[in-house]
Amino acid sequence: MLLVDKTVKDFVAQVASNEPAPGGGSVAALGASLGAALTSMVGELTIGKKKYEALTDEQKAIVDGNLAATKPLIEKLNDLIDADTNAFNDFMAAMKMPKETDEEKAARKEAMQAGIKKAIEVPLDATKTALEVLKLQKGLALYGNQNAITDAGVGALLACAGVEGAAFNVLINLGDVDDAAYVSEKRAECAKLVEEAKALRDETVKIVYAALV
Repeated sequence: MLLVDKTVKDFVAQVASNEPAPGGGSVAALGASLGAALTSMVGELTIGKKKYEALTDEQKAIVDGNLAATKPLIEKLNDLIDADTNAFNDFMAAMKMPKETDEEKAARKEAMQAGIKKAIEVPLDATKTALEVLKLQKGLALYGNQNAITDAGVGALLACAGVEGAAFNVLINLGDVDDAAYVSEKRAECAKLVEEAKALRDETVKIVYAALV
């Protein structure tokens, strides 16, 4: 059974077990998916309401566009929950390959390098996707149903945790990569993504706190 098809209780129990996967990468993708779901909810609770009709055409376009954009992001992040665990398992399978002869050692090393890069690219994809969620949340915090503004705030916190959590998985796996140029490129990319995510999170959270005064 796919992780995404489990009940919440069963998923949490599997994470809490003594198995190394699902771990932080899958949980980060789930957190970002929940952040996107809350963003969608704010939009759904806005459209058709009296205050929505009072918005300018430009503001309505932001609400409508941001709501529509959440749907594919939720689906992609849900897929990445399992993709992250599968990538980790593929790397572990490569580690278990035989290494008695020089040929076996070479084949194992090649498979491990391919596997670890997959275990990097999947959470990197999750980092980028979670960042796309964050880009939608400020507009809904500003123009969405103000009774749900704290949901926009929680969504921003979760999406940012998804960005940074997925980036953690990228960074730890880079330690097993032999290609120095690749490592340097991915480290710089992660730093930039996390920095942007934190700035977006802070902007949205600031809007939420201002509305609660």
